[in-house]
Amino acid sequence: MSKSDLIKTSKFLSLILRHEPERVGLKLDSAGWTSVTELLEAVSHHGVSLTLDQLKQIVATSDKKRFAFSEDGTRIRASQGHSVEVDLQYAPQVPPELLYHGTATRFLESIREKGLQKMERHHVHLSAETAVTVQVGARHGNPALLIIRAGDMHRAGHVFYRSANGVWLVDHVPSQFIEFPEVEQR
Repeated sequence: MSKSDLIKTSKFLSLILRHEPERVGLKLDSAGWTSVTELLEAVSHHGVSLTLDQLKQIVATSDKKRFAFSEDGTRIRASQGHSVEVDLQYAPQVPPELLYHGTATRFLESIREKGLQKMERHHVHLSAETAVTVQVGARHGNPALLIIRAGDMHRAGHVFYRSANGVWLVDHVPSQFIEFPEVEQR
């Protein structure tokens, strides 16, 4: 499978495991898991050729570690980012003092007013690293890096979770906990 085919298949798996499992006739359990065997059969019936070895390669090489296998390797799920109802069963954790969120500069005015909202997802996604965060913001336009005072948020009662791939999750980030870039390009 070529690199471009791996990326295309990974994006399709993100769609299936995060947003539309019914598109291929799958059902996710309450924690977002589905059988690896059922997934391979379901995508095959919908014209996507995918072997177990290729699936393992996608999971292992995903730059953002979007997917995880169960400990016994028989089930798979997306690590976060679901729009379908799931309970990922992550335990609350104490975040680092600062986390980061990448966005596009065109969204800054709204974020100043309303803070960061989860929109159609279950959580706002934050990162302890800036490089990937800027890449995420660039997908939506001219990127802006927001600094989130996560330690202050936590002390104020906000609950944080950390996904299997290291993404920090929170229900909402009020604007008073966000440090905006000084120079905003429009």
